[in-house]
Amino acid sequence: MSADERKKPALSPTQRNIVAGAIAGVTEVLIMYPLDVVKTRLQLQTAASSQQYTGVGNAFRTIVQQEGFFSLYRGIISPILAEAPKRAAKFTFNELYKGLLVGKEGKLVGWKYAAAGSLAGMSEALINCPFEVVKVRMQAKENLALYRSTTDAAIGLLKKEGPLALYQGLESQLWRNGVWNGAYFGIIPIVKQAIPVAPGSSETWRNFLAGFIAGTVATTLNTPVDVVKSTLQKGGKEYAGRWTFPLLVDLARQEGPRALFKGYVPRILRLGPGG
Repeated sequence: MSADERKKPALSPTQRNIVAGAIAGVTEVLIMYPLDVVKTRLQLQTAASSQQYTGVGNAFRTIVQQEGFFSLYRGIISPILAEAPKRAAKFTFNELYKGLLVGKEGKLVGWKYAAAGSLAGMSEALINCPFEVVKVRMQAKENLALYRSTTDAAIGLLKKEGPLALYQGLESQLWRNGVWNGAYFGIIPIVKQAIPVAPGSSETWRNFLAGFIAGTVATTLNTPVDVVKSTLQKGGKEYAGRWTFPLLVDLARQEGPRALFKGYVPRILRLGPGG
C-alpha cells in the first residue's frame, strides 16, 4: 500500500456527515424522546379526550403516575431504526439538490439553500413516513392496550389496514419536512454570514448558535402541519382521505387557532437545541 493510499480517508465528506448525523440523531432520540411522547399526547388531545393534560409538566407527571416511567419511551425503537436511513436520505438528497441548483458561479446563493433543504426533507419523508406512523400509533394513549411493542404495532397495521396504512399522513409529513428543512438550511448560512469568526478561531459556538436559531424558527413555522400529521397518523375513520390544509382550517374553527400549536413547547425544547 502506497503512502497516498494510507493517507486517503476511509469515508468521503458526505459519508462522514451521514455517520456523524446518525450517531448524533440516535443520541438525541435517546435523550429527548420523552418530550416527543408528551408532544404527541398534547397534539392528539381534544375537548372530548378522557385524559386532559394541562401542560408539559402535568403531562409528564400524569403519564409516569398512571402508566409508569417507561411509557415515556414507548415506541422509541421506531425512530432509532429510522435514524440511519433518514439521515442518509437527508444528506444524500441535500447534496444532490444542491448540485442541481448550483449557479454559474459554482456555489449556492440565497434561496437555493432553502430550496435544496426543502426538497431533501420532502424526499426523506418518503423513507421515514412508515416509521413515523408506527411511532405515533405507539405513543397515542388510545393504543396502550392495543399494541404491546413496536413490532406488534407494525404487524397489526399491516394485517388490519394493509401496507398503505404505513403512509397515512404522508402529505402532511411532506409539508412538515419541507417547511422545517427549507427554513433550517436557508437560515443557517444567513446567521453564519451575520456572525463573523476571527481567522484561526473555533467556529463551534457560531455553528451551535446558527443551528439553534434555525431549529427554533423552523420548528415554529412547521408546528401546525405537525399537529395535522400526528392527527392523521393516529388513524381513525373520521380522518380517512383528509388533506392537510382543509384539516388545518377545521381544527382552527373547532378548537381555536391555538390548537394549531398544540405540543409546541415540548417541540421547541427538543428541536431548538437539537438543531
